[in-house]
Amino acid sequence: MADSLAELQEALDALIEERDWAQFHAPKNLAMGVAIEAAEIMEHFQWCTADESYSLPKEKRPEVTNEIGDVLLYLLGLGRTLDIDIIAAARDKLALIREKYPIEKAKGRATKYVDLD
Repeated sequence: MADSLAELQEALDALIEERDWAQFHAPKNLAMGVAIEAAEIMEHFQWCTADESYSLPKEKRPEVTNEIGDVLLYLLGLGRTLDIDIIAAARDKLALIREKYPIEKAKGRATKYVDLD
């Protein structure tokens, strides 16, 4: 990952400022953008098996890459708009996952934490 998240945030902020788009970036709109772009990623995998999903056709790779970029940019914008540090949020979530899914109970299992025994 060549660019830091901070550099990416600065570039996004500049793009939004140059185009006067902040007026359209209410949290509601940005959250919807995340969901819409994530659905566009899913569309590429909808009819393939789990095994097939690892072998994305070469011609589809740029499209999926583009949608992943969209999701990240919307998340950056949403974090900025709500004054949420998305790196801290992700780190906090990792800690919560570690707590809810201890290795000795969750390793190799796709069981929801409330059902781990």
